[in-house]
Amino acid sequence: MKRLFQKTYATLIAAIVTFPAIAAPPFKAMAEHLPWRAEEIFTPADSLLLRELNEMPLSMKIGQMLIADSPGGFETDNTPQQEKLESLVRSGTIGGVMFLKGGMFKTAMLANHLQSIAPKPLLLSADMENGAAMRLDGATEFPPAMAIAATQRPRLAAAMGAAIAAEAKAVGIRQNYAPVGDLNSNPMNPVINTRSFGDRPETAVRMTGAYIEGLQRGGLIATIKHFPGHGDVHVDSHLALPVLSAPKEHLQQYELEPFRAAIGQGVMSVMVGHLAVPAITGTMTPATLSPEIITGLLRQELGFKGLIITDALNMKALYNGSNIPGISVRAVLAGNDLLLFSPDPALTHRSLLEAVKSGLITEERINQSVLRIMQAKRWLKLQQSRMVNLNHVPALSSPHSHRALASELSRRSITIAKESGSIPLQLSSPAPVLHLILSDSGIAHPAEAFSQEIDRHWHATHVQCNPKTNPATYRQAEALADSAAAIIISSTLGRLPGPGSRHLTQSQQKFISQLAEKHQATKPLVFIALGTPYILNIFPEINNSICTFSTGEESQRNAVGVLLGKQKAEGKLPIALNITNNPQEPSGHGQDNSR
Repeated sequence: MKRLFQKTYATLIAAIVTFPAIAAPPFKAMAEHLPWRAEEIFTPADSLLLRELNEMPLSMKIGQMLIADSPGGFETDNTPQQEKLESLVRSGTIGGVMFLKGGMFKTAMLANHLQSIAPKPLLLSADMENGAAMRLDGATEFPPAMAIAATQRPRLAAAMGAAIAAEAKAVGIRQNYAPVGDLNSNPMNPVINTRSFGDRPETAVRMTGAYIEGLQRGGLIATIKHFPGHGDVHVDSHLALPVLSAPKEHLQQYELEPFRAAIGQGVMSVMVGHLAVPAITGTMTPATLSPEIITGLLRQELGFKGLIITDALNMKALYNGSNIPGISVRAVLAGNDLLLFSPDPALTHRSLLEAVKSGLITEERINQSVLRIMQAKRWLKLQQSRMVNLNHVPALSSPHSHRALASELSRRSITIAKESGSIPLQLSSPAPVLHLILSDSGIAHPAEAFSQEIDRHWHATHVQCNPKTNPATYRQAEALADSAAAIIISSTLGRLPGPGSRHLTQSQQKFISQLAEKHQATKPLVFIALGTPYILNIFPEINNSICTFSTGEESQRNAVGVLLGKQKAEGKLPIALNITNNPQEPSGHGQDNSR
């Protein structure tokens, strides 16, 4: 097998080098003249598509609906995982692959290799909400959606979508499982949080719309998720089944609004979430398996004509470890076109094939989904050019223009959530500053970039405050606070705790609250939320606070720039926080604190 693989590898590389005509054209111009809205793509089928569909064996049709995962990039020494994936591709058992990790160049090589052995062009995809760097080393990392929303600049969201499209296409990825359309109305949501564009429908509509346009004008399929809305839940669907318990009227007016708008704009794909919506179904059936939600609400009521894909079928909200056949059949009967990340793609394929042969699923139902998949692949021009040109990969691996865009997004997203005279810090240099680093884990260097930037300007002492912090460290921090000219508290929590999650201890919360009560009337005390802004709800007594919505290094450095008064805090909160003394007083609406 290894010798065969190496021969295939050599043949593949030779083909790319010797016959450049089979490679994709430069990505910048690839989709300039393409229609990009779903209604322009998913039209009544022409005779050529229908002929191809009718000539396709049933087994191949079912394979087109299945997307397996690839755990890494291309390896010359074939691994068991890669051998299994190759077998699924060669046999037509699957029609697409979702990349989970890898480097840019190795992923491009693997994409070309898989395409070269596939009987039909593969639909290659990844979850790249805030950039290809979520999955691929060497790609550009952008701030999360909530930071993008804080900029209040849809043009930047569109530019980010276009940049992601360029980097994804460079390695052969043609579908992005983004944007998140969920309205994060529950501050304790353990899985969405800063992945959302906020809790306001109008903001989410503008930002998801711009992001979708950037992706699809760039030749990438956008996928809004997690229909019908995962923002108001208390449970992580990776661990258990969440319940969206709002009445139907609220769902129509609130949760569904970003999805309705995206469909009207022309989004090509919708991902259905693993959550129960009893107001629609009357049961605890997951939306992924519900004909009422997928066929009734999404297809018929909202009029969506594009691709419908399940969330990952291996998630514990759906998968109990033994019922792959039942889940697969129910997912297709409910109306899904693409089944993502089955724990056993071969078993899923056999189960669906048997269901069609037994009459449980009609072949016409399979044809409906496969036709949409074929239309999407035709729009992507995969029949003409399924390979990528490896020569283009280095230039599109986080180019300067994309890094500059990420930097601008980070800078413009920094938001003053609450302020009472301590931002910027008016300190002499070098002034003694206490920096408390609040985290929910014992990692060695949380907020490292933030700490380094502080050290450049003040004489700072950094003290970690995590669940393992002992009483002696708390006493040391109290003494340092007494002598400090200012106190800076940074938090690196990515989200607030849900069931099974790490959390702040009572000791941590009590210490921060007592510190604020004792000192903020006599010296500057500022809280920097590096990550989730909802942590500020735990400390409403703190009078000065800044949100970055991201723990990225660029965001950490920009937060210090705002503290110094060297840059303006332009961001506006895209969510509601309970941190003002007057409930009617708006907070975080962008303040010019620069000197």
